[in-house]
Amino acid sequence: MSAPKDLQKIPDEPPASGKAEGGEQTFISHLIELRSRLLRALACVGVVLLCMMPFRNTIYTWLAAPLLAKMPGGGTMIATEVASSFYAPFVLTAFAALFVSIPYVFYQGWAFVAPGLYLNERRLALPLLVSSTALFYIGIAFCYYVVFPLAFGFFATTAPDGVTVMTDITKYLDFVIKMFLAFGFAFEVPVATFLMVRTGMATAADLADKRRYVIVAAFTAGAILTPPDVLSQCLLSIPIWMLYELGLLFARYFIKPEGDAGEDQSDTELEPASSSEKP
Repeated sequence: MSAPKDLQKIPDEPPASGKAEGGEQTFISHLIELRSRLLRALACVGVVLLCMMPFRNTIYTWLAAPLLAKMPGGGTMIATEVASSFYAPFVLTAFAALFVSIPYVFYQGWAFVAPGLYLNERRLALPLLVSSTALFYIGIAFCYYVVFPLAFGFFATTAPDGVTVMTDITKYLDFVIKMFLAFGFAFEVPVATFLMVRTGMATAADLADKRRYVIVAAFTAGAILTPPDVLSQCLLSIPIWMLYELGLLFARYFIKPEGDAGEDQSDTELEPASSSEKP
């Protein structure tokens, strides 16, 4: 015969709440998911790198073409260190593999954060992700096809008499990567401007009033990030200014003022996307 329920032995410690246990499991599952996404991104970069390695010298020749075309008298590049002839093409190929893999890397980041976003946030984040990637590539292409020929042509004409222009391949690689990153991130100005207005950090009217400060900052960045000639500085500064104006234009067109947003905006921001709407 069993004892009454009120006389049964009570455990010394209360069991852990299901909520705490579930929260711990959720945190661990998020870490596992993050690790999986990172490994997939690294695997993609590694596979692309292995596929591109046999063509590393060809890739470097393509990168050096704007400089070689402007060298007087059929000048060539040199390698001043023992391992430079292998190191420079290898590093360039690694960066090229990363650039090629950026869409997939960004997709893995998007797939990780998307389930936790509200529906209106997902509708905003995906176009911004695609546009920022495209603008980064456009900035690199602009640097290679427009800036490099003009800048290298200017440098070749300024060499003193008796000086043969022969650039070290490692120094050239450092210069090119610096320029690519400068122009790639500079072309993200429209996205940054749009996000400032969208998140409420500033209004389009406020940013328009600060246009003169942006112009000064653009030319300062051009003076710091580009070679010390006026042409290269203008080729970075003027696009930053124009892209800033483009970001303001998109902000005015796509973002409604708070008074016009009404109750629809508050309703979509307070409730997350339902499970049926999540990917």
